[in-house]
Amino acid sequence: MRVLPVGDAALLVEVSSGEEARALHTELLRRRAEGALSVREIVPAARTVLLDGLTDPARLATELTTSEVPPAPPRARETVELPVRYDGPDLADVAAHWGVSPEEVARIHADTEFSVAFCGFAPGFGYLTGLPQSYDVPRRATPRTSVPAGAVALAGPYTGVYPRSSPGGWQLIGSTDTVLWDHTRVPAALLSPGTRVRFVPVGRS
Repeated sequence: MRVLPVGDAALLVEVSSGEEARALHTELLRRRAEGALSVREIVPAARTVLLDGLTDPARLATELTTSEVPPAPPRARETVELPVRYDGPDLADVAAHWGVSPEEVARIHADTEFSVAFCGFAPGFGYLTGLPQSYDVPRRATPRTSVPAGAVALAGPYTGVYPRSSPGGWQLIGSTDTVLWDHTRVPAALLSPGTRVRFVPVGRS
């Protein structure tokens, strides 16, 4: 674990894996809920956790580097199901990269239980893990200037769903009509760290 100061009231904690980041995030949330930690924001990422709004970051940095972080408990069993049409323009390219047919890409992806490792990039965008490492895919050599909202995409070890139209370099394998971010909803984001996700094929695949 490495703890880096960020400005006067924040810390960036670097760990060695996504599971360690999840465990640390869970532990910090527990401490805050119990009143043992005063912090405004706790933001997990792939292998870091950012703490912002600290009153004494130096003291907390010392505590973190000298204390044990317990493993994260099993994730909740509730699962968000996202209907998906496997009709993306990069489906054939992903199939070629995996050495399977486009129909097999859809089957493998739909048979996988994903979990949200962290959120970022855009409001409502979750970085979903679950596919074996052998199915990692590179980003596109030339990003698209516009990816439609609802596009289901792959990049590296992650699956993601674009919550709104934006530029992007991920490989597009499908689409969903589910609204990932709605500012009138509580919470606004459908996905949050730890959420389990399954993709349910509908229509043409």
